Amino acid sequence: MNHSSKRLAVVPVTGAAMLAGVLLTPGTASAGDTSFTSSCQAKSIITVDKSVAATMSVTAPASVAAGETFTYRIQPNASSYPDKDSGATTTNLSRIKYDYAIPDNTTFVSAAIVPGTAVNIDNVAPNVLRVNDSGAVDNAGGILRLSGNNEVVGNSPTSSTNSEGGIRAPKLKKNLDGTANGAGESWYRLPAVDVTVTAVAAGVITPKVRTAGSAASYGNDQNFSTSLAKASLLGTQWAPTRCIPSDDKSTLNAGAGPLATITVTPPVSTVVDTTTTMNIPSTATTGQPVDLWATVNGPGNTPATGGTVQFKDGGANIGGPIALASGGAKLAYTFNAAGAHSISAVYSGAEGFNPSTGAATTVTVSDPAPVELNTTTTLTVPASATKGDAVAFTAEVKTEAGAAVTSGTVRFMDGGTPIGDAVTVVNGKATLQYTVGQTGNRVITAVYTGGTGYKGSTSSPSTLNVKDATTPGGGGGSFGLPGLPTGSLGK
Repeated sequence: MNHSSKRLAVVPVTGAAMLAGVLLTPGTASAGDTSFTSSCQAKSIITVDKSVAATMSVTAPASVAAGETFTYRIQPNASSYPDKDSGATTTNLSRIKYDYAIPDNTTFVSAAIVPGTAVNIDNVAPNVLRVNDSGAVDNAGGILRLSGNNEVVGNSPTSSTNSEGGIRAPKLKKNLDGTANGAGESWYRLPAVDVTVTAVAAGVITPKVRTAGSAASYGNDQNFSTSLAKASLLGTQWAPTRCIPSDDKSTLNAGAGPLATITVTPPVSTVVDTTTTMNIPSTATTGQPVDLWATVNGPGNTPATGGTVQFKDGGANIGGPIALASGGAKLAYTFNAAGAHSISAVYSGAEGFNPSTGAATTVTVSDPAPVELNTTTTLTVPASATKGDAVAFTAEVKTEAGAAVTSGTVRFMDGGTPIGDAVTVVNGKATLQYTVGQTGNRVITAVYTGGTGYKGSTSSPSTLNVKDATTPGGGGGSFGLPGLPTGSLGK
C-alpha cells in the first residue's frame, strides 16, 4: 500500500494556538484505505479545535468460517508536524497512541507489532496491550492499545500531560523515505498491528477504532487517537491532543464504523479419512445364504456415521447400498455360481468422513454335496435247504419313506464270507441264486453298499438250515435257475 502523503494546510495561528495545532496535520488517504475526518482538541495556554483528515488501512480476508482463526492487519496513516509556526518552535511529539476495539463476534487470540512498518519514531518501542475501559492492562479488556508501554496523556496508570514518554516522533525534518524535508517538516508513521482472532458464529466481523462509551465524547482521554506535543515559546509548552472520528466534534462519522467487513460463513466440517474392513467367510455353498460384514472406522477406530456400503463381486454390485449403522453394514447374500469370488465393500463417505474401499477378499463357493437318503435292507431266505440244492436269496432295499432305491449293489454274506458277486439293485431288489454246498445252520446277511443319493444298510441276519441229502426228509440233487447269479454255499 502507498502510505506516502502530503501535510494538510492549517490556518496560521500564533503562540500557544500554533502549538496546539501542530498535531492536526495528518496525511491524505491512499487508495483503498478508509478515509474520514477527525475532530481534534489541543489544550495548552489556549484550547484549539481542528478538523483534520485521517486514514486507517485494514488488510483482512474477505470471508472466514465460524470457528476459524485468522489474522487481519491495521495500519494508521503517516503524519507530520512543522519546524516552526508563528514564532513557536516545535520540539517533538510523544505519548502517541491509537486504540482499536476488539471486534464483536470474535475470540481474541493475540496482537503484535508488524516489524518494519514504523517510520521515524523512537523512545519506547511500540507494543500492543489489551486494556479495559479504564486503560489498565486487562486480559479480559475489549481494547487493543498501540502505544509505548501505555505511556499516554490520559486513561492509563502511566499517563502524563507534561512529560515526554511512550512513542515519540523526534524532530528530524525528514520525509518518510529519509530524505531531508525542504520545509523542515518531520514525517513519521506508527507501525501496523496484526490482530489474530477466532470467528465465533456466522455473520460479520468489523474491525473498528475505539468509540464506545466515553471514547465518543470530544476531548476525552478515552478518544481513539491521543498524543502530547512539546514546543518552545516563552518557555516549554505542552499541548495534549485528543481526536474522535467526527465532522462536527459531536456526531461520529464513517471513521467510527467498520474499517473492513469480514463475512463469517457457517463452520466447515472437519473431514477425516476412513478405513473399511470386511469380515466374510472364506467358503460358501451355492444356494445357501452367508453374511457379508463391513466395518467403517475413522481415526482411532472411531465408528463412522452416515453414508452407505456397497458390496461388490468383482466389479459388479451385489445387492443394493446398505446404510451404515453403528459403523457397520451387513448383507445376507446367496451365491448362485460355484468358483472363486472376489468380494469387496465400498463406503460412500458422508459429512465429515471420506470414502474408502475394503481390500478384496476371495470366497471359494462350491456346489452342495448330494443328499443321501437313509435306507433299510430286508433279506428273504428259505428256512431250510438240502445240500446241493439251488436256493435264491432276495434283498429288498427301500428308503425310510418306503421308496425303492434305484442304484447301488447288494453283497450277500455267509457269516463274514461273501457269497458270489455283488448284485445290482433293480427297482429296489437284488436276488442271488446259489447252490448249497455245506450242511449246518448258515447265518446269511445282505449288505447294501449304497448308491447315488442313498446310504448303505445291512439286513438283519437270517438262518438257513442245510441238511445232508441222505438225511431222512431231505431232498437230493441240485438245480439252478436260468438267468440269475449263482454261487455255492460252503464249497
